[in-house]
Amino acid sequence: MSVIDRFRLDGRVAIVTGASSGLGVTLAQTLAEAGADIVLAARRVDGLKATAASIEELGRRAHVVPADVGVREDCERVVAEAYDAFGRLDVLVNNAGTGRVTPALKEEPDEFERVLRVNLSGSHFTACAAARRMEPGASIVNIASVLAFTSGGIPQAAYTASKAGVVGLTRDLAGQWTSRRGIRVNAVAPGFFKTEMTEHDLDDADHLSRRIMIGRLGDPAELASAVVFLASDASSYVTGATLTVDGGFTAS
Repeated sequence: MSVIDRFRLDGRVAIVTGASSGLGVTLAQTLAEAGADIVLAARRVDGLKATAASIEELGRRAHVVPADVGVREDCERVVAEAYDAFGRLDVLVNNAGTGRVTPALKEEPDEFERVLRVNLSGSHFTACAAARRMEPGASIVNIASVLAFTSGGIPQAAYTASKAGVVGLTRDLAGQWTSRRGIRVNAVAPGFFKTEMTEHDLDDADHLSRRIMIGRLGDPAELASAVVFLASDASSYVTGATLTVDGGFTAS
């Protein structure tokens, strides 16, 4: 197998949660470009249908599952529908996430718990449902954040706590499943990317850019390339790792 072939995902099926907007759209499209058929999950059906159409234009199959990953039964249904639609499951990308920029003393308890339920519990429930269906050689990629390791000067305690939890969850699930089930579990920790969720928070990004060694915000395609690496055989000797994709932000 050539180096380039190791990055290919031909014949494989991938689930991408949070695939109706933002980074999730680019992640789904890039996995499809690498050869995978894609199961798309999110709450917004119109966005999912648009993403599905873009994947079908690439010559890959797409299946839409409206779901809220903050609900355990929805997490399990996404995996069940993926298997019913394609008969296999090779890759899970736990991308769905939420968060608000709110000072801790002003954040409502229900909102704090909602963020943890979607970002952390949703990743756990979906990963567990997927692991029950996956064969050896499968890959789970969780989307964490550089805020698990450092402060961006933005008040979002719930989001930061949830993403730190995703890093720990990734390490633990890799320990449980890699040797016993042959399933690799890794994470990427994105830095700051211009997306629908962050566009208002990053309107004044000069102070962030000064901490980014590369000197700019990230392009979603740069994150998607890292996800393809972790999803594919190119990373066959990588598990339990969190790869920062942040332009050098955490090293500054």
